[in-house]
Amino acid sequence: MEETVIVQSQELQQLIQKKLAAAGLSEAHAAIVAEHLVFADASGIHSHGAVRVDYYAERIAKGGMNRTPQITFEETGPSSGIVHGQNGAGQVVVLEATKHAIEMAKRSGIAAVGVRKTSHSGALSYYVKKAAEADLIALSMCQSDSMVVPFGGKENYFGTNPIAFAAPRKQGAPVVFDMATTVQAWGKILDARSKNKEIPATWAVDAHGKPTTNPHHVHGLLPISGPKGFGLMMMVDILSGMLLGLPFGKHVSSMYNDLTKGRDLGQFILLIDPQRFTDLDTFKESVETMIEELHAIPAAEQFQQVYYPGEINQLTYEKYMAEGIPIEKNIYRYLISDTVHFDQYSGSDAFAQTGTGE
Repeated sequence: MEETVIVQSQELQQLIQKKLAAAGLSEAHAAIVAEHLVFADASGIHSHGAVRVDYYAERIAKGGMNRTPQITFEETGPSSGIVHGQNGAGQVVVLEATKHAIEMAKRSGIAAVGVRKTSHSGALSYYVKKAAEADLIALSMCQSDSMVVPFGGKENYFGTNPIAFAAPRKQGAPVVFDMATTVQAWGKILDARSKNKEIPATWAVDAHGKPTTNPHHVHGLLPISGPKGFGLMMMVDILSGMLLGLPFGKHVSSMYNDLTKGRDLGQFILLIDPQRFTDLDTFKESVETMIEELHAIPAAEQFQQVYYPGEINQLTYEKYMAEGIPIEKNIYRYLISDTVHFDQYSGSDAFAQTGTGE
């Protein structure tokens, strides 16, 4: 990370909200998006925090994000439904879907809710954590635009297609696990380019589908664990794309190519009420015991201790919310400026311009 400034969460929330409202988003929706981006930065997920504001502002200003969506919930069964987002701000649409899913899961024991036609929704951990705080087990996933070569191929097809999971526990914040299905983020490729440093051969491939250590030759990212990650990507696209009658794979709209049009993205949420399967207190105590047993495992060489998946993000969140959040100086300068957006994305290659992908 470049040189940073420490910003208190409340100030960061206000700066982001002001910038999005200036671009044309309603105050209410701008507040929801801002809260989400602050959560991401505070959790150490800087690729989905304030760095996104300029892009969001430009898409809002150019009409590619619906400023006044009529978000509706279609209940298709006692445990299923679809939220129609009308390409509104993704954080607003998916938060609304999560609320409907929580209500349905509490009533029916399980909820499978699809989100049809939304914008980029940010860090999925935000939504599953909300559900786990309501004593539910949560799984969420969403599609993204093509930037990954399938196992055995040499042309990009799937996106980074992230998956998030959360479960309540007896003490402390819920267990939350959020991951992309690629080995490494595109931002790491650009960082290596800027420093002229080689990358591991397991990260990406060149235009011929061959592993490359030269970041300037990268054509596509690689799925985690080869065919296993490839399978997860396909699962995500089927559940969050095809299941909702939306584009999939290489047909998913580009994040940056045309900011005047809605993206028509899909997301899938599955919530389970553990009380329908076991005693809730026993379940939460079991999760707590698992965490204690993981912590008790002796650390391997070069490690301080064993953390459960997602724990470092939670510890980072607690630290940054108390002490302030590190934000890159250039991003902070943009947030406090009078500039709404930099008009930098239209017609550009997302990989070349931003390095963040979905």
